Amino acid sequence: MTVGTRYFPERGDQGYQVRHYDLALDYRPVPNRLAGTARLTAVATEPLRQVVLDLGPFRVGNVLVDGARARFAHRGEKLRVTPAAWLPEGRTFTVEVGYAGNPRPVPSPWGGLGWEQLDDGVIVASQPIGASSWFPCNDRPSDKASYDIAVTTASPYTVVCNGSLVSTRRSGSRTTWFYRQAEPTAAYLASVQIGRYELASLPGEVPQRLAAPAALTARARHDLGRQDQMMRVFGDLFGPYPYPSYTVVVTEDELEIPVEAQGMSVFGANHMDGRRGSERLVAHELAHQWFGNSLTLAHWRDIWLHEGFATYAEWLWSEASGGESAEAHARRWHGRLAARPGGFVLADPGAKRLFDDRVYKRGALTLHALRRALGGPAFMSMLRVWTDAYSHGVVTTGMLTDLAARYTPESLDEFFSAWLYSEALPPL
Repeated sequence: MTVGTRYFPERGDQGYQVRHYDLALDYRPVPNRLAGTARLTAVATEPLRQVVLDLGPFRVGNVLVDGARARFAHRGEKLRVTPAAWLPEGRTFTVEVGYAGNPRPVPSPWGGLGWEQLDDGVIVASQPIGASSWFPCNDRPSDKASYDIAVTTASPYTVVCNGSLVSTRRSGSRTTWFYRQAEPTAAYLASVQIGRYELASLPGEVPQRLAAPAALTARARHDLGRQDQMMRVFGDLFGPYPYPSYTVVVTEDELEIPVEAQGMSVFGANHMDGRRGSERLVAHELAHQWFGNSLTLAHWRDIWLHEGFATYAEWLWSEASGGESAEAHARRWHGRLAARPGGFVLADPGAKRLFDDRVYKRGALTLHALRRALGGPAFMSMLRVWTDAYSHGVVTTGMLTDLAARYTPESLDEFFSAWLYSEALPPL
């Protein structure tokens, strides 16, 4: 076993890469009871005597490796599986796990992560380490796989998962919802949303769906009324939308912040006020489909590649839709950040600062400063190459700085040293 990245060394294993997850889940909302069978298809990236999975405090019934029973130990949210023989490097193998229990969020400095009960339903918000709250996985962002997810629950509830809805099947008082996500997806971006939702289509060339309580549908339609325009603006700026469709879920509960998942964003009732008061967040979450979901960080220290880009997309949307220019946003936020005491290193902020507002805003400022340094046309060309070259892949800060260097004859070493690796905020 090789430990994961240093921010969360207890999470993930680099000894194998998952290619596909096949999840069959049975959920009973009132007792919060989840029973599942997870079948993982993976490739050994080094010789393996054990396959180590992340899994929360469920009761594990049986484990199979390539169809044969395997020994296992489940302690400390680690499921250690010992097959009958070593798995050589390069070997494709399957692990099947049957498990059941009461799912609960993974504790973290940012609150509970992963599977969480709402007043009447479920939200899954796993970033960065909450995926193990509901299925056995290799919980590191650089391990991206395709998914089949089947969820059976009481028929009054609607289930929304990543990808395309393949089928629904009702049996008595319960319904099974089957979804398929073909594009590579990090475990923290896999998602299940369960609620008393109505499903509706939103206008757009890219198919867009809305899942919301009936009482919130009209407000949500209004507040998402410019989402298709956003989709077209971002398509021009960043390249084609990277998935076959996009789904917005609006919960009956209020949420502190919206949540992105692969091909999906989740908003609370408080984000849909009927006045488009949270439109910048609609832009932010949509932008994550490019920056974070298609292009996923290799290490959590590079979180600015997600949040800085999504925040800058807010400014670009403002500029494109007749609001404040990106320059005006940048000047205002530079002044606010400069007035705050203390500094931090954007390219390595520390685990506890992953979601610090300065990561978002200084990340966006870094991109705006780079736009100034390269010139607008070169910067925009770089953005499209960035999203195209690494589509559905894994990225690092070094990969971005290498790409940017191709767009100017001048050295960018001092620029990136100041913006990415110095604690002090550089002048704009």
